Amino acid sequence: MNPISRTLAALASAVGFYGSDGMHLARLKPGISTAQEVRERLGAPAAEWPEDDGSVTWEYPRGPEGTRCWMLTLNAGGVLQKIEQALTEENFVRIQMGWSGEQVRRLLGKPDGEVKFPLKPEVVWEWRIDPVTPGNSAWFHVHFSPDGFAIRTSRREESPVG
Repeated sequence: MNPISRTLAALASAVGFYGSDGMHLARLKPGISTAQEVRERLGAPAAEWPEDDGSVTWEYPRGPEGTRCWMLTLNAGGVLQKIEQALTEENFVRIQMGWSGEQVRRLLGKPDGEVKFPLKPEVVWEWRIDPVTPGNSAWFHVHFSPDGFAIRTSRREESPVG
């Protein structure tokens, strides 16, 4: 398959996936939909995060090419309470220096990638996010020290090659 065909196939797949995802999410109703309905529409979550009140938040990352990570919270009885997008500016600014990888993952969901910089030394997790400039690609990064704690955040945006 040539590069143009691969690109068109990937785009068609992404449009179909996100259209389907949006359609499934729209059919889920907080206060009404059950855990079984969520699993039927979205599949098994990538992670389950227990809450202090007995509820649980299910993580549905849509990377590495998607710019969404859905967090669906179900009460102790298994009824959907809320649907939230994790990759938001509000969440990016909440990250504090000294947070563990688990704390960051709980807030933003599974990273799309991880890069190790042994000479710096640090490990960087990245999530694809909505770009400021339409048509560009953008990523949000959390940088971790060798002992696994957040030391800073950054972002990058790239325009298409051409």
